[in-house]
Amino acid sequence: MKKLTSLLALSAACIAAPSQADPLQDAVKADLPSLTAIYRDLHAHPELSFKEGRSAGIMAAEAKKAGFEVTSGVGGTGVVAVLRNGPGPVLLLRADMDALPVAEQTGLPYASQTPGVMHACGHDTHMASWIGTARRMAAMKGDWSGTLVMIGQPAEEIGSGARAMLKDGLYTRFPKPSTVIAFHDSAALPAGTIGIVDGYAMANVDSVDIVVKGEGGHGAYPHLAKDPIVIASRIVSTLQTLISREIDPLESGVVTVGSFQAGTKHNIIPPEARLQITVRSYKPEVRQHLLDGIARIAKGEAIAGGMPDDKLPVVTLADQRTPATFNTHEITARMTDVFAARFGKDRVVPARAQMGGEDFSEYYLADTSAQALLLWVGGVRKDKWDAAGGDITKLPSIHSPFWAPDADAVISTAVEAMTTAALTVLKK
Repeated sequence: MKKLTSLLALSAACIAAPSQADPLQDAVKADLPSLTAIYRDLHAHPELSFKEGRSAGIMAAEAKKAGFEVTSGVGGTGVVAVLRNGPGPVLLLRADMDALPVAEQTGLPYASQTPGVMHACGHDTHMASWIGTARRMAAMKGDWSGTLVMIGQPAEEIGSGARAMLKDGLYTRFPKPSTVIAFHDSAALPAGTIGIVDGYAMANVDSVDIVVKGEGGHGAYPHLAKDPIVIASRIVSTLQTLISREIDPLESGVVTVGSFQAGTKHNIIPPEARLQITVRSYKPEVRQHLLDGIARIAKGEAIAGGMPDDKLPVVTLADQRTPATFNTHEITARMTDVFAARFGKDRVVPARAQMGGEDFSEYYLADTSAQALLLWVGGVRKDKWDAAGGDITKLPSIHSPFWAPDADAVISTAVEAMTTAALTVLKK
C-alpha cells in the first residue's frame, strides 16, 4: 500500500509539478481579467433557485464558444456542456448557480442590483471558475483523452437542483461519469488555500415539523386546559438528550429547534404549538436514530402531559432533504498529492467535515461506483485573515450579507485546481 501511495505521489508530481514557465498558470493569469469581469456581472445580477436563466445563459454561451455541445433547460435551468475528446473516462465537473434571499451589505462597487438577493454563498465565483476551466480544457485537448461533462446546476441552496437534473436524465441523456468533482469557496480558509477532507465532508440535512396538540383555555384557569406550550417546551428540552445521551460521543449529530410558535395573547392557552427542527448527521444509522428519537420523545412528553391517543403530536419529515456528501478515498488521496505537487504543501490543507448541506452528494449516490470529491478553495482576503489572526469567528461567514471573497484568488486557484484535476482524471 505504501509503495502504491508513493507511485501515485510520483505520478502526481510528474503530471502537475509546475516548472518556472508554467503554461497552465500563465494561461489562467492571462484569462483572469475576462473571468473577473464575468464574475462581477454575475455578482451584480444574482438569481434565486430555479430562476437562474440569465446566469445559465452566460455559462451556456461561454461553453458553446469554447466548443462544447451544450444543452440548456436540464432540470429547470440547468446547463450540460459536453466535450468529447477520444476514448477514456467520463468526468463530470459541477458549478452551482443560485443566489440567496439576502440583502447585500458589502459595499462593493459591483454589489447586487437585485433588492433582497445576493450571491452570499460565492456561487458567482463557482460559475466564473467553471467558465475558466471549460476554456482551459478546450484549449488543452491535446493533453487529455476522454469525455468532459460540465454542468451548471440550479437550486443548490434549497437542495433540489441536483435531484432535478438527475430526474431529467443527466445520467441517461448524457455520458454517465465515472468521477464527479466540484469545489466550493470557503470563508474559513485564507484566499488561495485548498482544503480537502477524506470521507464525509458535508452532512445529511433533514427538516422536521411537529404540531403539539393541547386543549385551549383561559390563562387564569390552567387546570381547565392542557397547555401545549408546556408540553412543547418539555419536548425541546428532552431533545437535547438525543445527542448528549443516545449518540456515541465519537459520532456527530445536531438537533436544533429553529422555530417555536404558539399562542396569540397573554391570557389565552392555545390549542396547539408548532416546532420546526433541523437535524444534521453523517452516517445513515445516526440519522435514523435521531429521526426516530424525535418522534419518540414528542409522543412520550405528550403522554406525560396527559394527552389522549387522538391528540398526540403530529411529526412530519419534510420531503426535501440533502444527503451527506462523501469524498471517496481513491480520488481524494490522488488529488491531495496532485495539488500538493502543483501548489505546494502549504496551500493544500486537511479540511474538517462540516454540518452544512450540499446536494453535490446526489451525483455520487446516484451511482456509488463513481469516485467523488468536493473540495474547498479559501476566499478570505489576506489582510482580513491576518487582522483576525485566523479566528473565523471574527470573520463573515458564507450566507452573511458581508461575505465578499477575494474573487481573483478564488477564481484563479479554482481554475488551476479544477483543470489540473481534470487533466489528471483524463490523462492520456
